[in-house]
Amino acid sequence: MHYVWMAFIGLIVGVLAKLIVPGRDPGGFIVTILLGIAGSLLAGWFGRVVGWYAEGQSAGFFASLLGAIAILVVYHLIRGRTGGGQIRRAA
Repeated sequence: MHYVWMAFIGLIVGVLAKLIVPGRDPGGFIVTILLGIAGSLLAGWFGRVVGWYAEGQSAGFFASLLGAIAILVVYHLIRGRTGGGQIRRAA
């Protein structure tokens, strides 16, 4: 049951992060869930490093959203440097 709840929150966090951060983002439904879950894991890890969360404590909704936004921003920075993976055709 815990994993179903985490996937549901991940979906909401992923969708909100995609709405907040402008630009083209990867994937569809599954990637959106994974983005939210990864944001939550990132926020939980960072929170434990700086002492906001105890070991085994998960990040809150707002922190998870910030983590997902951070992941999207890094994605856009990397994608911008590599040209987005688009194939350019000779004229």
